[in-house]
Amino acid sequence: MSVEKSAELYKEALRIIPGGVNSPVRACKSVGIQPLFIERAQGSKLFDVDGNSYIDYVGSWGPMILGHGNPFVNRALSLAIERGTSYGAPTEREIELARMIVEMVPCVDVVRMVNSGTEATMSAIRLARAFTGRDMIIKFDGCYHGHADSFLVEAGSGVATLGIAGSPGVPKDVIRHTLSIPYNDSQKFRRVMSDLGDNVACVIVEPVVGNMGLVLPAPGFLETLREVTQIHGSLLVFDEVMTGFRVAPGGAQERYGIMPDLTTLGKVIGGGLPVGAYGGRKDIMEQIAPQGPVYQAGTLSGNPLAMTAGIETLKQLKIPGFYESLFKKTDTLIKGLGEILNRLGIPARASCVGSMMGLFFTDREVLNFQDAKTCDLKLFSAYYRGMRDKGIYLAPSQFEAGFMSAAHSDEDIAVTLAAAEDVLTKIKD
Repeated sequence: MSVEKSAELYKEALRIIPGGVNSPVRACKSVGIQPLFIERAQGSKLFDVDGNSYIDYVGSWGPMILGHGNPFVNRALSLAIERGTSYGAPTEREIELARMIVEMVPCVDVVRMVNSGTEATMSAIRLARAFTGRDMIIKFDGCYHGHADSFLVEAGSGVATLGIAGSPGVPKDVIRHTLSIPYNDSQKFRRVMSDLGDNVACVIVEPVVGNMGLVLPAPGFLETLREVTQIHGSLLVFDEVMTGFRVAPGGAQERYGIMPDLTTLGKVIGGGLPVGAYGGRKDIMEQIAPQGPVYQAGTLSGNPLAMTAGIETLKQLKIPGFYESLFKKTDTLIKGLGEILNRLGIPARASCVGSMMGLFFTDREVLNFQDAKTCDLKLFSAYYRGMRDKGIYLAPSQFEAGFMSAAHSDEDIAVTLAAAEDVLTKIKD
């Protein structure tokens, strides 16, 4: 398919935007191809500037759980725009969305709206440090919590995709307060906490990792985090920016029955508009200004358009049968892909949880970042390019999860599996 106009736009973008993109993975460098420039989206499809259509499994990196251009969201946004796009003052819609989050997410008694997942996570650790009076935080290798200084230590997602260990510009004095250990290693976590636990403000984790590819928690791992943090008086923070409303209505904490102290949210709660949030126990959240001394603010926090899109999105998630249908579609696609891989004898691991999906080109079980890094990146690149040529839009990185939406049809799934079989057969040959 022709992508001449995308190529022209990328050339112009390179002249005036660093790397030609406003978020690194979009540049498609790790798969050896230039990015597509998208003109519009509808339902399960993206349409590029050259007129090509693609079945989309990126979903704007997770938010589009209803699909693109949902009529209920669009209608509500049209009315909201007529009333003004930003006030810098409280609105009733902030209360409505906050109430819905409190009702759906088990650990959240009180919630504060921000503008991105990065804002949510950096605010949550500041709050944890203030609440405990400690400086150290623990994260896990390959988990990505945004680009705040404290998190760019063994981070996943774009940092892993570009092969960057950390980031220049992050002071060593900041990094020394962050300790990163292997995900799913309960024994090492216990040893580290035995030595340092009384100095640890919080442990932050993606309860299901989506930023080194999809990696599920091993049995007992999340339970260990909860048990040990309570022993040492450290807070447990679930980064559910990606998993929130994706793996269950109440996120991973509902699915696995673990109650963290704080939760960060984003993506789905904005219905496709920029948004983030952090919330949790009331006694902790009461430390946030103006009620408490921990300062955090944002000009566009609680933006009326983002609140409107979030409200309309969460309303539809509550429709009976919504999650059963969405999860069935995800399972059908992943089972079909697994059958193709097995039939062709290609070493790979396809998995899903809720509406999140993952595919690793490795013959070993992937439990952590080290396992993920054993993947055949050349094979993934060939697969990515072949699928894109057939109109299937995947994340251009081995280290990213994929997403199903309610707008995907049985025909979309059948077309995707047919494309995968053709592409993988050619790669195998």
